[in-house]
Amino acid sequence: MPNFSPRPFLCMVVTLSMSGAALAGPPITVDSLTRHSAESLARRALGANKEESANAIGELRSMGPEGLSAFLEANSAEIEAALSKFSESSNQSMSAKSNQVLAALDSLCQQKDCYASRLYWYTDLEQAKSAARTSGKPILSLRLLGRLDEDLSCANSRLFRITLYANEQVSKLLRERFILHWQSVRPVPKLTIDFGDGRKMERTLTGNSIHYVLDSEGRLIDALPGIYGPGAFSRELVRVSSSAGAAATQGAFRTDEERNSALRRYHESRFNEMESEWLNDVKRAGLRLAPSREIPSTPGAGSSPPSAQTAAPAAVSKAMLVERPVLRGMSDNPKLLDSIGNDAGWSMIAGLHAADATLDQATRALILFKDPSLAGAALQAAVAALERAVAEDTVRNEYVFRARIHGWLARGAVASDVASLNEKVYAELFLTPSWDAWLGLRPAGAYSGIDKDGVRK
Repeated sequence: MPNFSPRPFLCMVVTLSMSGAALAGPPITVDSLTRHSAESLARRALGANKEESANAIGELRSMGPEGLSAFLEANSAEIEAALSKFSESSNQSMSAKSNQVLAALDSLCQQKDCYASRLYWYTDLEQAKSAARTSGKPILSLRLLGRLDEDLSCANSRLFRITLYANEQVSKLLRERFILHWQSVRPVPKLTIDFGDGRKMERTLTGNSIHYVLDSEGRLIDALPGIYGPGAFSRELVRVSSSAGAAATQGAFRTDEERNSALRRYHESRFNEMESEWLNDVKRAGLRLAPSREIPSTPGAGSSPPSAQTAAPAAVSKAMLVERPVLRGMSDNPKLLDSIGNDAGWSMIAGLHAADATLDQATRALILFKDPSLAGAALQAAVAALERAVAEDTVRNEYVFRARIHGWLARGAVASDVASLNEKVYAELFLTPSWDAWLGLRPAGAYSGIDKDGVRK
């Protein structure tokens, strides 16, 4: 008879007992395994091993908004600690751990300052379309200069992150009703001013941004050009997603022609409504003459492109608050820049809609977080100036740019695909045509006195 050792038998009994205990507990489901895996990844995303951390962030990102939710839930204490340590810091610096926490969150969201918005952005349109088809939601697609996940993206997109995406009502609306996507149109020009004593100041110049509402196939529904106040932005997105946008997204049309006809009628209706609203606002403001809604014409390729100073009035907020001091030093006509934001008619119409540009507490907190020197009265002054500029941008963008887009689409003056419209918008509305490699910052015939005109390659 074989001589059996008792040790293997004991191990087998123990193993069976453990298996029996597991079977007696709650059933293991795919959802529970996924939650456990997501939580583990969220923890590893903040680990000391950089490669392992990057891989974990990549895996969380591949899970979409659910991966972001897992990170926020698992690391809520670390996020709060990073924010509180920064606010308490007298030298405005952050610890390596705090930097890691916020950088991981930005990488996961693909948006700078994501802690304030907690929005997940797709950077691949095909993935966004797939998510839109699954969820039944439309896509909100941002086109910008630079990258949304970098501090030095174009000025308008930076203001979006502060005045719109950080706003509690706007972020809730975007999270619940849209699939978010961004795409860079081209790099943004960056400028470093070296004062020669160790101090340097970084800025971006020129460029503009636009939000497109698309259906789940990536087809155009509507557009919101430039910056809007949070109240107006929310209202217009709700309008779009509740009218033609809802029908287009939900596949209510049997043929493409039926869909296109319905959208043309929608754009014609909105154009007519805007014209009526414009006349009413001019009357309410007590203006004898309506402010000009003319846009300088864009020359064709091969001609002298629009200068950056000519394009600057297309975005009042960024021109007044960010770019004007630098552009004045480069301009041969600084008076043109000085006139931005000084049209009394537009200011009076903007005043009628001032409530739409009110910045909430979350936005104010982000402004202070990004620049702690803005405390007390300085913060109030900065917020007041930003609200005034955003209010004027809102009415200009609505009554000039968006009205023009509605007119184009109603008349069929531009192909209804996003690429064609975006090309036309940047060339004819934003005055930064794709064929101008220098974005109006290197005008023909201007002599700088610098070797090779200061151009380095």
